[in-house]
Amino acid sequence: MSAIEFKNVSRSFGRDGKDVLVLDNVSLTVASNEFVAIVGPSGCGKTTCMRMAAGLEFPSQGTVSVAGKPVIEPGPDRAVVFQQFALFPWKSVYENIDFGLRAKGLDEAERKRLIAHYIGLMNLSGFESAFPHQLSGGMQQRVAIARAYALDPQALLMDEPFGALDAQTRVVMQEELVKLARKNPRTVLFITHAVEEAVYLADRVVIMTSRPGRVKEILDIKSIREQEQWDQHARVEDVMDLASFVHLRTRIWKSLREEHAGDPEH
Repeated sequence: MSAIEFKNVSRSFGRDGKDVLVLDNVSLTVASNEFVAIVGPSGCGKTTCMRMAAGLEFPSQGTVSVAGKPVIEPGPDRAVVFQQFALFPWKSVYENIDFGLRAKGLDEAERKRLIAHYIGLMNLSGFESAFPHQLSGGMQQRVAIARAYALDPQALLMDEPFGALDAQTRVVMQEELVKLARKNPRTVLFITHAVEEAVYLADRVVIMTSRPGRVKEILDIKSIREQEQWDQHARVEDVMDLASFVHLRTRIWKSLREEHAGDPEH
């Protein structure tokens, strides 16, 4: 069973009294514990896909399912990490991660174990009592990711989670997420404008057409990553220098340039 499935999904929005087709007959499956990134031109419906999987928007046609069940509303089986750091400002790091675990009804000992585990994995040790305003943007996003992973959702939905970070912090966060994703595989749908980020993080990369968004191409990254042993390299820049990485990045860029050239709004 696919963890996330889009089946013949179309989505229209009203604009100036007319319906504008944003997504057109999109079919896509994300397997259990698979990390899938979606890239495409601005306005192609990438974020709309994520929001439909989260139950924040709904298809005009077709169905979106998680673990075989149609998505009809937000739910605890899906955790969302947004571009802006959606933390409770009045709660500490520990309390922010604990909030969802309490809602799930976990006992105190299990909550403590999970919080300690993910605080360690996300390099937040020593900041358990800190409040969001006392943390850098990168650290706040680490808390958001730790909170999402700790909930053990059936699907983790990430919408440009590093888009608000400076370039150096973004690279560090990419490295942290790779470590976390390899040690604790989860079903992830990751939306990004950054081609390099998609290739570095994902098992597969979905390339969308310009609006109305359709699935143009899906590239298998995982088999190449494993064959070329990308994960043996500790730093992002080392992986990005590899010939196999450069080839994939160039292929995706060429595909996106074709879409940009054919978009009448550009």
